[in-house]
Amino acid sequence: MQKPFRLSLFTVRLLAFILLLSAFSCHFNPDMQTPGQAYLQGEWQQDSIAGQKQLLNYSLYHLKFSCDSFVMTIHSYSKVNSGGDSCTSKGQWIEYCKGTYIQKHDTLHMKGLFCNADLTIKDEKSCFRYGDYDEYFKIRKKADSLIQFAGATNVIPINAHLIKRTSCVPKPL
Repeated sequence: MQKPFRLSLFTVRLLAFILLLSAFSCHFNPDMQTPGQAYLQGEWQQDSIAGQKQLLNYSLYHLKFSCDSFVMTIHSYSKVNSGGDSCTSKGQWIEYCKGTYIQKHDTLHMKGLFCNADLTIKDEKSCFRYGDYDEYFKIRKKADSLIQFAGATNVIPINAHLIKRTSCVPKPL
């Protein structure tokens, strides 16, 4: 006659702990975009900055927010001759970023990657910045169609006006 199989009290408790831990530690990523911030949805443009004629270097931004995602175009200008660099065209160049954002209180965290013009991932052999884009902005709504993004790493804030309002239509990931 076989002896019945019995688990010790320790083993039962250990299995219960492991099951409980796995139930609370793992979750699936969402299969759809989240809605993001309704007031940001659309395209925003920075046309100029105060005193830009006196600055040696500056950048102007175009931002497009769609649900919880963004695409940013950075038009940079420089009066400084950096030599025979084939990346700048008479002191002007464009960079692109794409990624997702979250807002907590007055802080917007934009996290993504530097891209090529067709939004494919930029490789390290290309011009200027590549890899991760990670920036925090203090965001201040100045009017219904004017927002100020004050970057944590930039002295000059981005004052962008709304050029096209859109609404979030979540897409599958």
